[in-house]
Amino acid sequence: MLDFVKRLLLATLLTIFIALLMLGSTSLIANAENTLNWIWPTDGVITDTFGTRNGTHKGVDIGADFGTPIHAVDDGTVTKSFYSMSYGNVIFIKHKEYETVYAHLQKRLVKEGEKVTRGQIIGEMGSTGYSTGSHLHFEVHHGKWTFGKENALDPFQIFGLGEIGQHVKAGVENLNGYVEALAFNKVSNEQVHTVQKGETLWQIARLYHVSIQDLIEWNQLKDEKIHLGQRIVIKPNIQDVYVVKPGDSLFSIAKKYHMDVHELKAINQLQSNTIMPMQTLKVKKNS
Repeated sequence: MLDFVKRLLLATLLTIFIALLMLGSTSLIANAENTLNWIWPTDGVITDTFGTRNGTHKGVDIGADFGTPIHAVDDGTVTKSFYSMSYGNVIFIKHKEYETVYAHLQKRLVKEGEKVTRGQIIGEMGSTGYSTGSHLHFEVHHGKWTFGKENALDPFQIFGLGEIGQHVKAGVENLNGYVEALAFNKVSNEQVHTVQKGETLWQIARLYHVSIQDLIEWNQLKDEKIHLGQRIVIKPNIQDVYVVKPGDSLFSIAKKYHMDVHELKAINQLQSNTIMPMQTLKVKKNS
């Protein structure tokens, strides 16, 4: 009986010790992820989060216009750049012990083996592969990407908590910082965009749904030439983004924003009345 009690006590202590080791290891990984100075890979609206679709969705979806610039979240090396039946145009980048995935691109601008820098434009947003609308599917893996995605991490562990319908902005390190930036812009009634490597005034105009001439006038530019790190002032415009929900129709969305269906289709370049849940549409603000 005494031997049984000793063995039981020993087994209990061993179990506690192993649990503490695992907890410590998890904490170290979590702390490492919280200290990564990664930036959001694009501008847009979160349309889906990690773990949805019965746990099969292993990334975050960000919706915006076709051609919206996609940026590397940190310095790294391109491990893959190819066309996949499911991912469409996709880029994989290794950042030390992490690997990030950028899927459904309209265009890839980097090749396998190429070194990239934090904030560098690596592609353009699209809807290739298994996709129902223009968006970026972004994944983070602690270790190599695998077919079963066993190493997949929720990107919110790195960038901070977010939710569907929330705006994110390329170059911002976390959602809390972006919320503060939005609050400042609301007071100052304008936004400031810092020019990234490879960006053109045309790309910035498309990103904010304004004209090149507006940008030239607002910033008193002589021509369309801009340089890395230049701060470009963006005045408020009349458009916002709406994420389509199940049961929505073009008529119901147009009515919500006091618009005509033909006008809604025109500003989104839609050829039919068909829309899909999680699709992003440009709409006019109720102001």
